[in-house]
Amino acid sequence: MAKRLKKNKNNINVIITFLFSLVVTILSALYFSLNYVPKELYEEQVMRPGMREVYYVSQWCSADFGKQEFMLWDKTRVDCLTKDYAIEFDFAKKWAESVGQSLYYAKMTGKQPAVALILTDIKDYRYVKRIERLENGIKIFIIKAY
Repeated sequence: MAKRLKKNKNNINVIITFLFSLVVTILSALYFSLNYVPKELYEEQVMRPGMREVYYVSQWCSADFGKQEFMLWDKTRVDCLTKDYAIEFDFAKKWAESVGQSLYYAKMTGKQPAVALILTDIKDYRYVKRIERLENGIKIFIIKAY
């Protein structure tokens, strides 16, 4: 009788472990599929984590690609001004601030607005989704720093 109970407990443990792993897999798939569905493939770059914003600007916006810290007539500075884009760099949590700045810089320079979001965690993709929901034509560049 004792052997039978022990065998049943082992079977129950195996079933519970299997069901738990199945639930975790389903929930993580739902989280990533519902939370982040990109409209398009973004230009992504993987860079060293833990750096300040200026590091990512200098690495991404090289001299042959664009002008760093381009000063406008009102003393505001575009992080990176290229042939087509006025790009504002910021960490993902400051997504709203970067949207406002990029729209302003685009208006002042006659370029298209763009943001380069610096993601420090996989969960930061939710901020990319927030910008997508605005549907205002802002180009999104992603810098993975995790």
